Amino acid sequence: MTIQHSAATNSLNRRRFLDHSRHAGVALAAGGLVDFPVSSARADVKPVPKRTPQIAVFTKSFQDRPIPALCRTFAEMGVDGLDLTVRPGGHIEPKDVAVELPLAAKAARKAGIEIIQLTTSITADDRHARRILATAADLDIRRIKLGYYHYQTFGTLAKQVDVVRKSIGQVIRLASRYRVLPCIHIHSGPTIPSGGTMAYELIRDFAPSEVGAYVDPLHMTLEGGRDGWRQGLDLLAPWISLCSVKNFAWERTTRDRKGQMRWRTFTVPPADGVCPLPDFVSALKKLHYAGPYSLHSEYKSSHSFKRLDTDGCLRQTAIDLKYFRSLL
Repeated sequence: MTIQHSAATNSLNRRRFLDHSRHAGVALAAGGLVDFPVSSARADVKPVPKRTPQIAVFTKSFQDRPIPALCRTFAEMGVDGLDLTVRPGGHIEPKDVAVELPLAAKAARKAGIEIIQLTTSITADDRHARRILATAADLDIRRIKLGYYHYQTFGTLAKQVDVVRKSIGQVIRLASRYRVLPCIHIHSGPTIPSGGTMAYELIRDFAPSEVGAYVDPLHMTLEGGRDGWRQGLDLLAPWISLCSVKNFAWERTTRDRKGQMRWRTFTVPPADGVCPLPDFVSALKKLHYAGPYSLHSEYKSSHSFKRLDTDGCLRQTAIDLKYFRSLL
């Protein structure tokens, strides 16, 4: 169910939510738990220990490996679980999810890890969306990444945002039946949303229990420059439920017909990129985010600092994991 209040009421409710969360010492939205204050009058109550955030590996770069073997590899590496692609061309095709996802969950449990989240292409209420959500709910997988809405004709963005907001509302209502949290990935380029501020405009009228924000240091810095990424985190605080781990750099290409130098981005290891990842993580800590992080080892394409094969991606993932754990 969407929240049908006025903008002023929404703003007031958000401020109350934030104030309550900070004063109570609880994590914002679905991000996870932090310590609750313990009264000295209750000596029998022990503090809740701080929980280290879970780290998953996004399986896009490893779809040529069987899931059971991949689970064993990641368990040996020391990650907590999988960010499993369940979409066309993914590790599991949507039509096969009812059979294949339970087998994947079983393989993960056997290896001592879990499926932490799913990456899907869901953008509407359709049979594939219902099948994925129902299966995820049966397996107690409670967070999914949605698919993408594409920005099209210049000059019509406001209308497009309204259309996307309605589509997201339909998905939210569907997901709520299964008690699965649909998360909007903040991308860059011709997508809706592009950047954190636009994501906030899309979900501000929904409760954090209904929809999550999937924040992304690469894309939010690419669109957010010096401080837009941080302001986006600030606005989205109550909704932040997932976070990727990846980074990028710029390189010169060629000049255009008018003599303007053109630039392109390419993916680099988390420690080597433009986004100040320690600052990004520090900002999330200030917002009490303790939810999962997903390592994106997207090093197979021509847009990578090196074009690696699967074994090379695994080796780089181990390096990225060690670095990222040092930030937590």
